[in-house]
Amino acid sequence: MHDDLLDSARLALACLDLTSLNDNDDAAAIEALCARAVNAHGTVAAVCVWPRFVAQARQALPLALRVAAVANFPHGSLDRDAALADAAAIADAGGDEIDLVLPWRAWAAGERAPCAALVRALRRAHPALTLKLILETGELRDDALIASASAMALDEGVNFLKTSTGKTPVSATPAAARTMLAAIAAQAAAGHGAGFKASGGIRTVADAKIYIDLTREALGRVTAQNFRLGASGLLNDILAHLSGAPPSGLAPAPSSY
Repeated sequence: MHDDLLDSARLALACLDLTSLNDNDDAAAIEALCARAVNAHGTVAAVCVWPRFVAQARQALPLALRVAAVANFPHGSLDRDAALADAAAIADAGGDEIDLVLPWRAWAAGERAPCAALVRALRRAHPALTLKLILETGELRDDALIASASAMALDEGVNFLKTSTGKTPVSATPAAARTMLAAIAAQAAAGHGAGFKASGGIRTVADAKIYIDLTREALGRVTAQNFRLGASGLLNDILAHLSGAPPSGLAPAPSSY
């Protein structure tokens, strides 16, 4: 089991979207976040911040390390213009990835066409950027709603399905992950590729391993190209395992993500 967790820690580091999306984030917080993204054991896949911090993060990080930021976050409204403005700010500041919140309340209420139109508009506006769609699965709850939202997102060309904003009582769950991964696997069988991102409440390597194993089972491989973990406090446990000293307990994560 120790070797399994060590392997999972290495993989989790390489696939981590190191995140800070606190309401009180400032330049100093983002500087500290970026400093943690490169360490003696390797680098994370990306840092994920508010759009207003993209330029700072891009300047602070190696070019190979990706910068992600959120759009339509965390509320997930149907305001297409506001979501497009977020996305444009991210792109203009040098961001590589957009984590967009699905208007999940509208989706649950049956307003499917405007939800799809919002996703389509962002995809068309920024075809070169990686687009992750946050389904807010802990609020959708119903497997059929999660499956239909997943299918729509993949049809509209998103690059990743993502579980959660981390701002709701229920975030990532294995049940939701299985539903999303089944949709991704079905699309992959048709010759298309997309990835899965678990976020919210993932604070230990043991937590991460659940989603690593589910992704490997569904997609056959796990790399930063098809799997991400959105978290902040998880890095503490990853580094403890990689340094050979897993902690007996963890302090609360510094972000709600």
